[in-house]
Amino acid sequence: MKAGKSTIILFPFIIFFLIVQKNVFSQSVKTIEERVDSVLSLMTQTEKIGQLVQFSGGWDTGAQSTKPKTGSEELIAQGKIGSFLNIIGAETTKELQQIAIEKSRMKIPLIFGLDVIHGFRTTFPVPLAEASSWDPALVKKSARMQAIEASASGIHWTFNPMVDIARDPRWGRIVEGSGEDPFLGSAMAAARVKGYQGSDLSANNTIAACLKHFAGYGGAEGGRDYNTVDFSERTFRDVYLKPFKAGVDAGAATLMASFNEIGGVPSSSNQQLLTKILRDEWKFDGFVVSDWNSIGELIPHGVAKDLKQAGELALNAGLDMDMEASAYTKHLSELIAEGKVSMLTVDESVRRILRIKFRLGLFDDPYKYCDTDREKKTILTKEMREASLETAQKSIVLLKNENELLPIAKGEKKIAVIGPLGNSTIDPLGPWNQQGDAKQVVSVLQGIKNKLGINAEILFEEGCSIKGNEKDRFAKAVETANQADIVVLVLGESLDMSGEARSRATLDLPGVQEELAKEIYKTGKPIVAVIMNGRPLTITWLDEHVSSILETWFLGIEAGSAIADVLFGDVNPSGKLPVTFPRFVGQVPMYYNHKNSGRPYNPKDNYTSYYSDYSNSPLYPFGYGLSYAKFIYSNLKLSSKNISKIEPLKISVEVKNDGLYNGEEVVQLYIRDLVGSVTRPVKELKGFHKIFLTKGETKNVEFVLTEEDLKFYNLNMNFVSEPGMFKVFVGTNSAECLEDEFELMD
Repeated sequence: MKAGKSTIILFPFIIFFLIVQKNVFSQSVKTIEERVDSVLSLMTQTEKIGQLVQFSGGWDTGAQSTKPKTGSEELIAQGKIGSFLNIIGAETTKELQQIAIEKSRMKIPLIFGLDVIHGFRTTFPVPLAEASSWDPALVKKSARMQAIEASASGIHWTFNPMVDIARDPRWGRIVEGSGEDPFLGSAMAAARVKGYQGSDLSANNTIAACLKHFAGYGGAEGGRDYNTVDFSERTFRDVYLKPFKAGVDAGAATLMASFNEIGGVPSSSNQQLLTKILRDEWKFDGFVVSDWNSIGELIPHGVAKDLKQAGELALNAGLDMDMEASAYTKHLSELIAEGKVSMLTVDESVRRILRIKFRLGLFDDPYKYCDTDREKKTILTKEMREASLETAQKSIVLLKNENELLPIAKGEKKIAVIGPLGNSTIDPLGPWNQQGDAKQVVSVLQGIKNKLGINAEILFEEGCSIKGNEKDRFAKAVETANQADIVVLVLGESLDMSGEARSRATLDLPGVQEELAKEIYKTGKPIVAVIMNGRPLTITWLDEHVSSILETWFLGIEAGSAIADVLFGDVNPSGKLPVTFPRFVGQVPMYYNHKNSGRPYNPKDNYTSYYSDYSNSPLYPFGYGLSYAKFIYSNLKLSSKNISKIEPLKISVEVKNDGLYNGEEVVQLYIRDLVGSVTRPVKELKGFHKIFLTKGETKNVEFVLTEEDLKFYNLNMNFVSEPGMFKVFVGTNSAECLEDEFELMD
């Protein structure tokens, strides 16, 4: 009798278990959408809310944690957590995934996220450096390698790429993006998405991308992180949204809402942004995650009185997953009961999250990212280091090379490496270096030693610290310089001076580094300045006095090797600046694609737009970068002087390498719409080609402009082209171009 009752009681649960197994894991259902709906139909309200919740394994984003907080295992078993961030390792993620699969009622797999910004264990150059390569194929390869390594350690999802346009270098997070231009930024956004996600998101070596920070985060007033953002809808759409749209078009699985407000509405409660633009206009069908506690921050923003109202505003706006605010887990059930959030809204957010989990293949194999053998074989391999080195080599920008001091001849000189970053192994990792290990980093000093061998005479002296004001080591540095034939002066920022919450009010070299440079200059020795930094710096004195300058950013694990390759000519630098360098901090925000104003600068007229105490011009313009080769542009041709809206315009230019070295050049195409229904920028990048030329070689480089390239948001906020005259510019950077003009006919 007892046995019979047990059988009767257990029978419904057995049936339910079989239904769950069939609906959750079976591939017999024809489409992912049908499978999503099948799972959703079996979920309780509590389980649905659980899918919208993400907790961290550590207290800080990016923390190197391997375990969740106490009590997380029970919440997983109860179906109350859908995702973790900052938990790594194939073994650890498998242990947690097993709880979800074996102990939770619905057996829905967890998704593990991490800030893989420029590498996991093998650190690649920071994103701003990679953007300096102007090589989307290289950037895509970098992201692909990072995904392979991170996925081997249990990571399913990266909170990257950051695609915020940044026009103010005081903002610390400029280091995480691709600079000031929406065209270049769009190309890099698409490349990174395709690299992370590969050709098949369900493969075990791909990770879901996350476009961030949606949106306008890079426009923070005063360059101060988390600060207010306020610009017109036209500027928002013409500039700041374009890389996000490119990333969505490239197939990005997720987006992250930004901390900032725009026009009084924080992004985490902005229905216009998260639903009308993202879903209705762009047809995005992935999910949106909050930034760390950005839902909770609706309270200090002043749009929510408490966490409950913050959760209501966020979910109704279209923010699907709550990262660390606990608004949904604490208050969503109550909000549903009160009718302030509908079950239809909840279901739609859950549906979006399940959809991405299905596309990742997690329902078909929840443990696909949990292979410890693969992890051991994939992390920090020779192939990874070689990919990082190649990326670093192509990310270096030659800013000055007076009298062709570079490249340095091997074996002929006694070399002094001087400066606080000369032998640093931690700072080349840059911010957001994840599992990067300083012990694996090649410093500039070590890179030079490796290049020249044990018989080379290489001296070293720090001279000063990066940030400090002490000058007691200046004398020793000067003495060392006097003993050498040439000085490699390695200056810049420490890795913790860039990144999140690292805004600066000045852009000078920190501490007494410039004073050190002045003392070394007095020796009369030829100087090569190597700058390591995460933002444009005001290095005007160096530009005026030092013979050669290399902008190297934070190049990652192979920084010293790449820098040595360029210093000694084994690699010809080919990088171009993705962001303008000001002469003085008072010039910022400074960017090439500005408007003209009604009184553009005229040196013969005081009543025009200029600084009375300083130059209007940048130190280095957008797109700038020299080479050991010498490129000459000529013979700019347009296929027609008049084109219709259905007729493309073909543009060609001849580029000759008239130098003594083989090299790569980035040929850049810009336009200017001379008259519009609204004001237009003085120049806009519309194309670029990176070409290789042997010495003496000439190539004909072609571009095609279509009507789509000429569109903008007009007076009535319609995205259209307008007939009229256009200038076209082709050249080596945004300031040095050949030019012609054409007319777009109605």
